[in-house]
Amino acid sequence: MRQMKHSSRLRRGALGTALAATAALVTLPAAQAPAAAAETPLSQGRTATASTAESAGTPASGAVDGDTGTRWSSAASDDQWLQVDLGATASVTRVVLNWEAAYGRDYKIQFSGNGSGWTDARTVTGSDGGVDTVDVSGQARYVRMQGLDRATEWGYSLWEFQVFGTTGSNPPASCGTANAAQGRPASASSTENAGTPASAAFDGDAGTRWSSQAADPQWVRVDLGAVRDLCGVDLSWEAAYGKDFRIEASTDGQNWNTLKSVTGATGGRASYEVSGSGRYVRVLGTARGTGYGYSLWEVAVHTTSDDGGTGPIEGGGDLGPNVIVVDPSTPNLQQKFDQVFAQQESNQFGSGRYQFLLKPGAYNNINAQLGFYTSVSGLGLNPDDVQINGDITVDAGWFNGNATQNFWRSAENLAINPVNGTDRWAVAQAAPFRRIHVKGGLNLAPNGYGWASGGYIADSKIDGTVGPYSQQQWYTRDSSVGGWTNGVWNMTFTGVQGAPASNFETGPYTTFDTTPISREKPFLYLDGNQYKVFVPAKRTNARGVSWPANAGGTSLPLDRFYVVKPGATAATINAALDQGLNLLFTPGVYHLDRTIEVDRANTVVLGLGLATIIPDNGVDAMHVADVDGVRLAGFLIDAGPVKSDTLLRIGEPGSAADHAANPTTMQDVFIRIGGAGPGRATDSVVVNSDDVIIDHTWIWRADHGEGVGWETNRADYGLRVNGDDVLTTGLFVEHFNKYDVFWSGERGRTIFFQNEKAYDAPNEAAITHDGIVGYAAYKVADSVNVHEAWALGSYCNYTSDDTIVQHHGFQVPVKPGIKMRNLQVISLGGKGQYRHVINDTGAPTSGTDTVPSKVTQFP
Repeated sequence: MRQMKHSSRLRRGALGTALAATAALVTLPAAQAPAAAAETPLSQGRTATASTAESAGTPASGAVDGDTGTRWSSAASDDQWLQVDLGATASVTRVVLNWEAAYGRDYKIQFSGNGSGWTDARTVTGSDGGVDTVDVSGQARYVRMQGLDRATEWGYSLWEFQVFGTTGSNPPASCGTANAAQGRPASASSTENAGTPASAAFDGDAGTRWSSQAADPQWVRVDLGAVRDLCGVDLSWEAAYGKDFRIEASTDGQNWNTLKSVTGATGGRASYEVSGSGRYVRVLGTARGTGYGYSLWEVAVHTTSDDGGTGPIEGGGDLGPNVIVVDPSTPNLQQKFDQVFAQQESNQFGSGRYQFLLKPGAYNNINAQLGFYTSVSGLGLNPDDVQINGDITVDAGWFNGNATQNFWRSAENLAINPVNGTDRWAVAQAAPFRRIHVKGGLNLAPNGYGWASGGYIADSKIDGTVGPYSQQQWYTRDSSVGGWTNGVWNMTFTGVQGAPASNFETGPYTTFDTTPISREKPFLYLDGNQYKVFVPAKRTNARGVSWPANAGGTSLPLDRFYVVKPGATAATINAALDQGLNLLFTPGVYHLDRTIEVDRANTVVLGLGLATIIPDNGVDAMHVADVDGVRLAGFLIDAGPVKSDTLLRIGEPGSAADHAANPTTMQDVFIRIGGAGPGRATDSVVVNSDDVIIDHTWIWRADHGEGVGWETNRADYGLRVNGDDVLTTGLFVEHFNKYDVFWSGERGRTIFFQNEKAYDAPNEAAITHDGIVGYAAYKVADSVNVHEAWALGSYCNYTSDDTIVQHHGFQVPVKPGIKMRNLQVISLGGKGQYRHVINDTGAPTSGTDTVPSKVTQFP
């Protein structure tokens, strides 16, 4: 290994000491001239994240924006890091670190292919700041500076973190001569008059122009249609020019990176070399050169000519063969529903996936029976735009009247006028009923009132009475009901008009007037003939449905989505994300040979027809960066036979950014380990980001089906929450080998939890730890000071050894800030028992009569 020399600022004594101590394994930065201006850092303008940020003014992005006047700085402690996603695997040759006064004395440069497992590329000791150039060699998509020892009392602070190399085996791309901005949609902060619109600066006509009002600052921007690698911008100013301005790029039109800062310009024509990527390009004027506004005849944007021979991935397109789009005049519509139901009624672990989309209008004499992996949704902006004079039915004839396995189906965004006055929706877990107007009653039990174990309703209006009857548990949020009759163990309501009063001490009800924080699931709809996805806004202290006002929501056209169809590869999916596209998974099963990386704020990942993602060869299925406002909704992650570390991870370890204003949401995202075949994972879902909202999930280690056994489909943990201020509403987690839920973040809240312990625990010894028999269904770590939870139930059904006595269902530290309310444990038919409800509190269960043991308040 070639030893590297430091810049002339290095203290020679430190160099000798470092080399003697570390020999050839630890190296120092080389003294090299800065990279030539023509060489573009692979890192510039890319997504950067960090362990911490000292303040909002020193974010991770400040170190990769090409602007030496902005920086990233960390909290004042060691073991801090900054990493950048290059967007694709690259051959990395060197890393240049331009330190601010608060520099790292000792640090590592690390490589990763997936942002999770890291290898050391170089270890640097004895740096004295300034500019460090570190020679490295290897393949990486992610490159990280891992701090080991600070040189000052402050944190680590970098003006710029630059990664150089080449992507793949291709030579560096050349800058194209075509104008990628011509004719593209444009907007501006203001216009002088109707004759000088923003579009005139991008129309290719040197005789038309954009001009702004006479004020600072002002901007004009263009949408290139997809994220492109940018290399040049040409400006042709009218007499009213910008003296000081910035050329900026963005992948989402909200968060901007500086490509070029210009001061003291004199107008006329000017061309600027830039490097970075973005879908949106903006000229932001900060100081005018005249007393008038800003005025541009033309703005031309140039991109690299090397696009891998394929060009950008196009958004939009058709929705694939398993999306059945119908209108009221569709011939043989009842037959279409019947054909899919005949195939899917009992197809619990098959590969069929179907989505019915109903265009606005009235549908008469329809009974849409829904089997497994079948979803039906209206395409109106509001539920009443699609009127079904008939029924949407889920029953349990296929399972002899037992509805406890009616999983994985959904109905959304339509109105039902039931034929006999009451619709039947006899479902179990993972079967959401969202944004529905039932013009009558709703029966949640199967014909004959057999067993049922559900369920979830949100943003729905039921004019008549809801009858759960045999349903063991149910959570209803932000809705209205004409009435609610009975229930078995745990019926929970938040923000539901017409809900029954709380009576948990003597009955099944836990009721709150409002939901503290909620945001409805994104949904597909038709605007005229154009598909769009509506993304609802966050609500606080909500009560009742969000429609028809839909206040504060936004609409995204389908061309902003990569429409994923069966056969799509993880490489293509990630490339689409890198271009700035959202994802719409059409019904199907998707095998992945690498992790899906969702790195951009406000990305929507939406599934239709229970689209199913299976990670192969032990990779993780999906990682979400520690960014604002990602929406994950409507898909199933199915563990592969080779053990994954984590199936779904939200936020990198150590994430600490504040997302309270725009949280990431996980809605109707379901996890399955085993059942369709052997599947294994250590962690199912890990939440590292703060402020995440989990609104209805079923995280399930299979107790039946194929590939089921204590070690065959082993998965230790269902949900692990490390982030602070995380809220779960409608949390279903079952059968994990260790803890079903393990919560170590502060100020977490759960409203409604349903759990069964693992049926197949072979004996007490297999689940004994720390002198305790059985892992709690819901454990709050001893380090946590503030946590609240309401309406929690854990049930045991130890079929392999029914003599097991689980010590407790819930385990929490006893502190003033820990508040647990309305808890119960239940032995299902005497197959095992609980000694206590929570910690050492609560009466034991006994016998075979499934009588709950309750604790209404702890401590």
